[in-house]
Amino acid sequence: MSWLILALSGVLEAVWATALGRSEGFTRLVPSVVFAVSVTLSMAGLAYAMRELPVGTSYAVWVGIGAALTVTYAMVTGEESASIVKVLLIGGIVASVAGLKLLH
Repeated sequence: MSWLILALSGVLEAVWATALGRSEGFTRLVPSVVFAVSVTLSMAGLAYAMRELPVGTSYAVWVGIGAALTVTYAMVTGEESASIVKVLLIGGIVASVAGLKLLH
């Protein structure tokens, strides 16, 4: 159960990071509210997962999922340029996260 919650918390990290960028310094209400809710839930999930999983592994998986999804979303929406090298590097992050799960 901790791994599932950790993965969902990583997804929420991508949500809050994207919302933070769209909030324009917390001057836009909806992205600011999405940020506040998703960052709270993301941190709570991370904290819950850390009750059973090692801190280093939990944090690396949480950040890896969030970073990979955030940049993937930005590339899909055209906010960031896409390239083969970026896709391969994101794949490396995903493979590393999967490796941490397999080693646990």
